[in-house]
Amino acid sequence: MIVTEELKSLKEIEKAIIKRYRKKIWSKFIKAIKEYDLIQDNDKIAVAISGGKDSLLLAKLFQELKKNGRNNFELEFIAMDPGYHDDIRVLLEENCEYLNIPVHIYNSDIFQVADKISSDYPCYMCARMRRGSLYAKAQELGCNKLALGHHFDDVIETNLMNILCAGNFKTMMPKLKAMNFDNMEIIRPMYLIEEDSIIRWINYTGLMPLNCACMVAAKKIGSTRHKIKDLIKTLDKQGFTNVAINIFRACENVDINRILGYVEDDEKHSFLDNY
Repeated sequence: MIVTEELKSLKEIEKAIIKRYRKKIWSKFIKAIKEYDLIQDNDKIAVAISGGKDSLLLAKLFQELKKNGRNNFELEFIAMDPGYHDDIRVLLEENCEYLNIPVHIYNSDIFQVADKISSDYPCYMCARMRRGSLYAKAQELGCNKLALGHHFDDVIETNLMNILCAGNFKTMMPKLKAMNFDNMEIIRPMYLIEEDSIIRWINYTGLMPLNCACMVAAKKIGSTRHKIKDLIKTLDKQGFTNVAINIFRACENVDINRILGYVEDDEKHSFLDNY
């Protein structure tokens, strides 16, 4: 993305989260935390920062939460360098410094490894490896939760991808217990925030965020997620009412008596089991 606004001061940026973008960002952040019970007393939360628009906002939201009355948890800000170009690494460091985010940056070779073992579809492998690395770093710092910057659009796109590409019905959960790391949990506090609102915020700040920054993905075009994103936009333009929110609500309104089957604890069940 191209940022068109002049660079704002840190004070202006922080104030905008609470004031200018209160309805579209701050209120939805608070709603997700309350509705999905994402933070408990004495939590130590590792906030994962990729340097992109979503994770920069997530970090600032948590800082504002602590400043505005809720201080029953601790924070660590972590960023992995999976093999960035030197200029990208500098941009990450400069943005975090400007935003007063005390980030722990550590190195890995995930870009290189993901491309080597899965050159045709590196993004999926990269995402899995990055998640595991972030879990390990969070655990090393004594954290019990890992906060990720996934937003509303990520959720509905995942819903459609699973239906159209994987033949199943499942969503990106607002919180999820880690399978391979004891006493660790993922939380997604930006679950209800739309991507357009995040784009408006980052444009207002005047900061240039990292995009994917992956030399491997840069060679790929037409990814499945981008196609799904375009499909949702097309349906909206063609007059389908409330496309995005209806996709989201579908995962809240599953009628267990009107489905052919479901999977629970890796065991598949059919509607015939109790017919």
